[in-house]
Amino acid sequence: MNFFYIPVVILVAFIFISFVFTVKQQTAAIIERFGKFQSIRHSGFQLKIPLIDRIAGRLSLKIQQLDVIVETKTLDDVFVRLKVSVQYKVIKDKVYDAFYKLDYPHDQITSYVFDVVRAEVPKMKLDDVFVKKDDIALAVKAELNDAMLDYGFDIIKTLVTDIDPDAQVKAAMNRINAAEREKTAAQYEGDAQRILIVEKAKAEAESKRLQGQGIADQRREIARGLEESVEVLNRVGINSQEASALIVVTQHYDTLQSLGEETNSNLILLPNAPQAGSNMLNDMVASFTASNQIGEAMKQQKNKKTND
Repeated sequence: MNFFYIPVVILVAFIFISFVFTVKQQTAAIIERFGKFQSIRHSGFQLKIPLIDRIAGRLSLKIQQLDVIVETKTLDDVFVRLKVSVQYKVIKDKVYDAFYKLDYPHDQITSYVFDVVRAEVPKMKLDDVFVKKDDIALAVKAELNDAMLDYGFDIIKTLVTDIDPDAQVKAAMNRINAAEREKTAAQYEGDAQRILIVEKAKAEAESKRLQGQGIADQRREIARGLEESVEVLNRVGINSQEASALIVVTQHYDTLQSLGEETNSNLILLPNAPQAGSNMLNDMVASFTASNQIGEAMKQQKNKKTND
């Protein structure tokens, strides 16, 4: 008797399992009856007639992403590969169109991406492709929205996520960039050296000016000291010529003394005989006396011509 109920229980369980089903959140289930569309069921606990109704398919209502890699040529004849990421989702109210109108929606989206990218990129140079990648993405989105809306797909966003030129082109671009940076660095170094040279020249000029001012002050003080020395000698009965000669001889001996204090000096002072000082004094006194006599004679001759 117990064996008789076992097949019945199994049959009832099979019918119950075939009668109920569940649909996950953000998912739509398409129900067909004898191969014909019956209804669309959304998330939750659902019922269907066993052996008559069947689940033809399920569509996710979440946002999905499709990455498409397109290889094309730019206006300056550079081959480049672009990675375009398309974010899309099935419109909840158009599940029927999304399921029955397209067998392979990914292939359809990929074809439109290829078409738009290969129409837009050949109009641009390689540098413009990097700068205007957002324009390319917007063009792809606009084209896909117009084409896929009728099939029940909403294009959320399109992004150009990668631009990969040919390896040789990238190497050339890196060399150009490196050369530009080296050129800029050289210009900065040249400007720095020029500033150093200018500042050094200014410093040297200022040093020379101060040195000249110091020499001028030194000579002014020497002249003032000589003037005071002559006045002192004049007060003791020594005339100006003799005083000047005496001062020169004194400076001569001071020079000899300073040379003697230098242990490693290679300077030789000529003449350097013992009687050189007295000879110099006599010569200078005689020279000053002769110079005064000549001056007095020329003055008398000039006055005579004036009187005549």
